[in-house]
Amino acid sequence: MRSILIPVLSLTCALALAARAAELAIIPKPTSTTVRTGAFALLPETQILVDRKSKATGEFLAERLRAATGFKFPVKLFATSAPGAIWLTTKGSDPSLGTEGYELTADPDSVVIRASEEAGVFYGVQTFLQMLPPEVFAAQAASGVKWVVPSVEIKDWPRFQWRGMLLDVSRHFFTKQEVEQILDALAMHKINVLHWHLVDDDGWRIEIKKYPLLTQVGAWRKTIGFDFDPKASTAYGPDGRYGGYYTQADIREVVRYAAARHITIVPEIEMPGHSSAALASYPQFSCAGASGRFSTDRGPGLTEGVYCAGNDETFDFLQNVLKEVFTLFPGKYIHVGGDEVSTDNWAKCPKCQARKKTEGLQNDRQLESYFIQRMETFINAHGRSLIGWSEIREGGLAKHAALMDWIGGATEGARDGHDVVMTPEADCYLDHYQSRDQAKEPRAIGGFLPLRAIYAFEPIPKNLEAVFQPHILGAQGNLWTEFIPNLRHAEYMIFPRESALAEVTWSPKEARNFDDFLRRLAADNRRLDAMGVNYRHNPLDIGQ
Repeated sequence: MRSILIPVLSLTCALALAARAAELAIIPKPTSTTVRTGAFALLPETQILVDRKSKATGEFLAERLRAATGFKFPVKLFATSAPGAIWLTTKGSDPSLGTEGYELTADPDSVVIRASEEAGVFYGVQTFLQMLPPEVFAAQAASGVKWVVPSVEIKDWPRFQWRGMLLDVSRHFFTKQEVEQILDALAMHKINVLHWHLVDDDGWRIEIKKYPLLTQVGAWRKTIGFDFDPKASTAYGPDGRYGGYYTQADIREVVRYAAARHITIVPEIEMPGHSSAALASYPQFSCAGASGRFSTDRGPGLTEGVYCAGNDETFDFLQNVLKEVFTLFPGKYIHVGGDEVSTDNWAKCPKCQARKKTEGLQNDRQLESYFIQRMETFINAHGRSLIGWSEIREGGLAKHAALMDWIGGATEGARDGHDVVMTPEADCYLDHYQSRDQAKEPRAIGGFLPLRAIYAFEPIPKNLEAVFQPHILGAQGNLWTEFIPNLRHAEYMIFPRESALAEVTWSPKEARNFDDFLRRLAADNRRLDAMGVNYRHNPLDIGQ
């Protein structure tokens, strides 16, 4: 009888553990997860114990848990773990997990999250929160919820160091609070870069104190543009003009908010093209000079919105702008755009043609390269690194520049020793439709990028040799907002496709399984519900 009972009990336990493992719905999927018997319960007396390096993350966790549960969760400095507590520590971690990896051990007596750096502790906290009921992400306390997590042992670390998203606020403006709401959802999925597209033809969104006209003039246009109903957005000034901008105090607050969630903000200050808003404010830096006329109603087109490359005062202007940008953004990279530059004005400009002759340049694409390389020298001198779109390779890539590949160049750039962020239009452009039945979707710029396609995206180029693959920093999704006038529309376009890209950039390639992702996505969507995020509810309804 005993010999029969033991195998039956073992099988029952194994099945129970398998069922509990299936209940975990963590996105992105952890590298290694072992489910054990038992569970840890949050109770009114539960404490959060931290070392000094983890104190900020402990306060972050306590604030989230207090809001959802109504319990107090005191945060205390403590040298060792204690029964019934959640312990966050940067001591005794496995160095092989890197600066963003973590270990999470949950059993009935305690939860221990251990990492070498605070970023890893924070990511472990995000995993812990996803193990709790989705209501933990709500702003108000929930009733009747059992705050229990299964006993597990998790070891986790990211595949790529750059896990990003671009938010374009030039075409349509999003408030500081709306940007922070997006940051909250990104943090849940361990996204660590927000590429903030602050400047383009259609609006200049960052206060530069030396040049006040950039926001007095360049931040506004007469109408919402893009054939939208004016009521589609609320971004209007007292005089009825459409637009807006962030003060430097706003910028600092958003940067701090992001940093508390271990998200680095990479600002994009477009040059030499896509610059109509700046030139509407200061036309003397165009090839037409001070007599130039530039409209910011919708952006007058690529030809007009290009800085004069032959005027030294243009470079003085941009360097003065960047000096203020440096004080606001502490991250390594400054994005200078560099895409879709029309050289029509340069071809007709005596100053630009004289510059070509003086510098021994053969064509206008080399003049574009000269422009970018001159700005890179200034950026490098201030301890930062330049990054730009695919087109900065035309005419010769700046010596130390990183490349953001949207139309090619990643393989060649990596082979030449340049770091690369992958964001090809076909795989990463979140402004594309999510269904072929476009009539059922909110307006988009075109294209077709369903959830399945973005989940299948592989950031490492097929023909890139292994020795050069470390130059592929990671990938990001891009939300261009020509046809996205408000936050709810933006969220619909971001989620859940951002959830898929988060898994692509964090989890092991061999662990990807779309059916399992969809299972976990159902729980993840409930988290977004709790956060008040407007996501696309039917991920596989893609039409014909």
